[in-house]
Amino acid sequence: MATVYDVPADMLIQKVAEKLKNMEEIKPPEWAKFVKTGVHKERSPEQDDWWYIRAAAVLRKVYVNQPVGLERLRTAYGGRKRRGVEPPKFMKGSGSVIRKVLQQLESAGLVKKTDEGRVVTPQGRALLDKTAAEIKKELVEKIPALAKY
Repeated sequence: MATVYDVPADMLIQKVAEKLKNMEEIKPPEWAKFVKTGVHKERSPEQDDWWYIRAAAVLRKVYVNQPVGLERLRTAYGGRKRRGVEPPKFMKGSGSVIRKVLQQLESAGLVKKTDEGRVVTPQGRALLDKTAAEIKKELVEKIPALAKY
């Protein structure tokens, strides 16, 4: 059985984002069209489905790093802020975006809150592992040499 660690992260995130679009609990709020994903960004995301991609990425991060809290996720999604003549500085990502995504993942039953932080539920683990198995099967069909891995 393939897991999240056996497939490329970008392929997994895209596939899981497609599956999250079909869940009614996961949907972008009204303000998602106008918001930046952090103070280090100059503009809002260009992709129309960025909310689902971020939700899938957060779900994968929670799976890999569990238990994980909001501040660790903000740090993971932060970046370099250009400050004009002053040297660049690291800034954390938007807490509101990550918080809303985590709340939606909780309402969908994919993530749950514990004392140490958030962890993936068995339902969330199954979603990620089944998607990883699908991707691995596709990759093996394209490149048969990957079958031994």
